[in-house]
Amino acid sequence: MTQTDTAVEMIDVKIDGHEVSVPKGTLIIRAAEQVGIRIPRFCDHPLLKPAAACRQCLVEVARPGRDGTVAKGPKPVASCAEAVSPGMEVYTQHTSEVAEKAQHGIMEFLLINHPLDCPICDKGGECPLQNQAMTDGRAVSRFTDIKRTFPKPIKVSSQILLDRDRCILCQRCTRFQLQIAGDPFIQLQGRGGGTPGDEVHGLNGSQIGTFDADILHFSEVDGSPATITGEEYSGPHGEASLAAGFSAGPIVEAERDEAGRPFASYFSGNTIQICPVGALTSASYRFRARPFDLVSTPSVTEHDASGSQIRVDFRRGTVVRRLAGNDPEVNEEWITDKDRFAFRWQNGADRLTVPLVREETGELVPTSWADALDVAARGLEAHRAGVLTGGRLPLEDGFAYSKFARAVLGTNDIDFRTRPSTEEEDDFLGSLVAGSGLGVTYSEIESAPHVLLVGLEPEEECGSIFLRLRKGVLAGTTTVSTIAPFATRGALKMGARLIEAAPGTEPRVLDAIGSDEKFADLLGKLSGGVILVGERAAQTPGALTAVIRLARSAGAKIAWVPRRAGDRAAVEAGLLPTLLPGARLAADAQARVDAGAAWGSELPAQPGRRTEEILAAARAGELALITAGVELADLPGNAEEAVDAAPFVIAFEVRRSAITAKADVVFPVAPPVEKGGTFINWEGRERPFGQVLTSTALTDREVLRDLAEEMGRELGLDTLEAVHAEYREFVDWDGARASVPQADATPAPVPQSGEAVLASWQLMLDDGRLQDFEPHLAGTAHRAVARISPATAEEIGIRPGELIEVSGPGGTITVPFALAHMPDRVVWLPTKSASSHIKDLDVRVGGIVRLGRTEVK
Repeated sequence: MTQTDTAVEMIDVKIDGHEVSVPKGTLIIRAAEQVGIRIPRFCDHPLLKPAAACRQCLVEVARPGRDGTVAKGPKPVASCAEAVSPGMEVYTQHTSEVAEKAQHGIMEFLLINHPLDCPICDKGGECPLQNQAMTDGRAVSRFTDIKRTFPKPIKVSSQILLDRDRCILCQRCTRFQLQIAGDPFIQLQGRGGGTPGDEVHGLNGSQIGTFDADILHFSEVDGSPATITGEEYSGPHGEASLAAGFSAGPIVEAERDEAGRPFASYFSGNTIQICPVGALTSASYRFRARPFDLVSTPSVTEHDASGSQIRVDFRRGTVVRRLAGNDPEVNEEWITDKDRFAFRWQNGADRLTVPLVREETGELVPTSWADALDVAARGLEAHRAGVLTGGRLPLEDGFAYSKFARAVLGTNDIDFRTRPSTEEEDDFLGSLVAGSGLGVTYSEIESAPHVLLVGLEPEEECGSIFLRLRKGVLAGTTTVSTIAPFATRGALKMGARLIEAAPGTEPRVLDAIGSDEKFADLLGKLSGGVILVGERAAQTPGALTAVIRLARSAGAKIAWVPRRAGDRAAVEAGLLPTLLPGARLAADAQARVDAGAAWGSELPAQPGRRTEEILAAARAGELALITAGVELADLPGNAEEAVDAAPFVIAFEVRRSAITAKADVVFPVAPPVEKGGTFINWEGRERPFGQVLTSTALTDREVLRDLAEEMGRELGLDTLEAVHAEYREFVDWDGARASVPQADATPAPVPQSGEAVLASWQLMLDDGRLQDFEPHLAGTAHRAVARISPATAEEIGIRPGELIEVSGPGGTITVPFALAHMPDRVVWLPTKSASSHIKDLDVRVGGIVRLGRTEVK
């Protein structure tokens, strides 16, 4: 027994005659679960703080008095909100008539105004209220009056709809948004049954919703609209009050979503899943299916590197919804709205179903698989090719591309990064990431002495990390600091300490943390702490090197957090010009011999080229291209020109895209829902997922196998088992590894008057193609807004209500602006939102842009 185990004080209690010993502080309802006794509940949730709101879990409790006599209390208590105490005896509905009668009474009250609409309710068939009304309710209702009704549904957001008739006021939704997500956009309002006789308006009874005057019936004062900041809102007796939602004061552009409402939450869909009735529903799923019509399959999200477990529900071969899976080690029971709602991209109207080849006339036409494979093979035999795989591939497909490039094409020109990259990043990934296995975990960052974020905005780039960090901060088990140009919403919700840094100055700031006296407290906390490094850190020369210096001096761990689900697997599979699978160096002769023996082929010794270099060679007409799930809008530089100039282009894609329109051969491949595979999340944890839908679509791996056969080579990898058997031969490499990066920082650019340094990162909900066909979700995305400091705004003479113009050699982006506490002459823009694609500027992050202003037309 460890010292921690001996320090836990155990309490002996008796529940329905069963003795159990539980840690001090354990709730009665949890203690009952340990001995297999079910107590009905609605408001209780193991990851939320107790509320005792529904009262369905009432039990009878006896406690020892001062004389030691055990006596029952005067009334039942809520077992979800009271902790056990020494000598306590608990009597549930199974052994106590008092508890049974109390539970039946509560159920009767809950059903008095509840609508009898189970056949059309989205929750029907999986509803706790429905189930417990049968097990813990009265057989016959005694209520004969007219039920209370509300107009429905309330559009809480473009995605979340609320039927107040069904709400039982358990407050699970409000507690989740306040305690877990930190976005209290929905709240309990009113008391009791309301006061309809009020002279000004009828004060509402208790109900869940946003603070919306049109819903709460006080948008008029003395018969005329009460207008505040252009919207009809007022307080309960006509006085000025909140403008909208639950934010005090006017709502500026930066706080609105694409629908023009106050921004709600990236995690709002979790409220639907934990709602114990059908009060909260999804606009995209509402009335689409009944739960008993669905077939459910566990899976893993394909959107980010979180590795979050999900459940995919389909009906008649069509996915209709996704729910959060329960995985305590990873995402617990929460997922982002993007993970939950963005799945229709996999089978949209532009889905590719047959191969396409380009005829001599220049037209792209459907053809047979045999013809497409023949054309592709002849093209690859005639030209040397580079491979751009992107970050969407599972491990098995990524391994197949790595083997195909080296063993069939004989090239190291392969890269998964659809962004600028450097030798410094190659060394960082090769020395610290590849082959490192399970490293820093979710539980570690939740309890680390301190977590430093470098080039990472968790709420936008990996929602599960954000939720886990916020949980640790609220519990007092960790603290967070972030190196960024300004404090974001996510940083504020985590209580993070902002270490202000303009783009390009990150290495200097990191070195200052390790040496400057003003950061002595932070350096001390980092001892045993964690530095989470986002992929954006590679944009600044010397930043990754500075991270390693700081980690070594402070005694902290480093974890790399990429954006996409397939990025970590791409590193492990060797989708880099410098790495073979298993962290083997492509430049190391012994590594090539070892890998060549496993693959039955001599591997190329010529150094490979990164994405930008591959595109440059294609632009010069020297290199054919193979792309896999890659978007032109994501690639660095003038990628369109490179694709146009390449002598031959093969595209592996699920849907038509800008690249398939230019390709010579297009192979349709299966999306994640139609194949099995394995993602590797940012922790290094393998996250296998099964095939959900029956499909005739081929995976990338299977097409590569057939293409290799057409070229007279044997790729193998016929099954997932074969892939993993071959992949396992590459792990545990004990030979030469990449050198730890030692890059020098470059001087940060110095903008002149009217100029600014460009800062940017991608928002969770943006203009990405994996969110296509989800209009309800798109409505909840942040509006594209530029952020500048007050001094910068004064310098360019921009005023509230005007639009800011951010210009570069490639064009101009015109968007609203918001003031922020950030370095002067720095402007932040979202990387790829609907009205802000910074690629259109032809300026990289850290480069100089020009600022101007224009009036709203």
